[in-house]
Amino acid sequence: MYTAHTDRYADMPYRRTGRSGLKLPALSLGLWHNFGPDRPVETQRAILRRAFDLGVSHFDLANNYGPPPGAAESALGEALKADFGPYRDELVISTKAGYLMWPGPYGEWGSRKYLLSSLDQSLGRMGLDYVDIFYSHRPDPETPLEETMGALHSAVQQGKALYVGVSNYSPEQTREAARILGELGTPLLIHQPRYSMLDRRPEEGLLDALDELKVGSIAYSPLEQGLLTGRYLDGIPEGSRAASDSPFLSADTVTEDLVGNLRSLADIAKSRGQSLAQMALAWVLRGGRVTSALIGASSPQQLEDSVAATGNLDFSEEELTRIDEIVRQASKA
Repeated sequence: MYTAHTDRYADMPYRRTGRSGLKLPALSLGLWHNFGPDRPVETQRAILRRAFDLGVSHFDLANNYGPPPGAAESALGEALKADFGPYRDELVISTKAGYLMWPGPYGEWGSRKYLLSSLDQSLGRMGLDYVDIFYSHRPDPETPLEETMGALHSAVQQGKALYVGVSNYSPEQTREAARILGELGTPLLIHQPRYSMLDRRPEEGLLDALDELKVGSIAYSPLEQGLLTGRYLDGIPEGSRAASDSPFLSADTVTEDLVGNLRSLADIAKSRGQSLAQMALAWVLRGGRVTSALIGASSPQQLEDSVAATGNLDFSEEELTRIDEIVRQASKA
């Protein structure tokens, strides 16, 4: 029987999510990859246990995570049953709906029919009565936003979610979603955008909107699909995402110029006493504008390395300026 470490809250920083009462760990565990049937169950459970022991009390999922879709939620459900039953009230568990899950016109996007059906299926796979956060995973260009936000509101009213969020919404869509939810009486808690040193799109109005709305944020892909892990400092290694047929990172992306820029970033990280991955996570969390950053892990050791990033979240102006210069060069590469 798993017993959590008694000092699990000693070192992890926790940040308030917008103007809510909910605090999230600076680093949260995303189950996007590594929690399908192609991975050993004991490794999956070891990652989850080690995460909680280190104060990572937030597990982030979506209905389509796996592969195959639904597998990550099922894996977490088994882990909850085996290890985390006594700790449910210490965990923040989130899931999302928006991408394709089943055939036909009701199997994706943002209709009330799809979102609430998907949430019921997610709860069944995880063996839960409720999730802490339920997200609209992407905006639906054909469904009125009032319907999508109304479905999120209903999830809260039905006791199936405590809070609601959106992901991949533009600044304008986020403002409108917050307005609609506010009128319904269910505040928008959080936005989950893609954000990293190499992907600055949230700086083009989204972070400002979230500040004004007092809505939290949790960044996904802070390591830019592995480019900022240090794995590519000598080109494309065997077994890496860029060496596979992954749709998320192609070999064409890893140019000689980009590798040179990654090495320059790694030099800054080394001067800070961090790995490139640790500095990339710290950079996303710098200054406190981002509530939490999502990390993946294929082993407990990788998780430990990521969590160590929280030991140094401060940057000098010189470091930030140099990082920006290198990133600008990388964007031209």
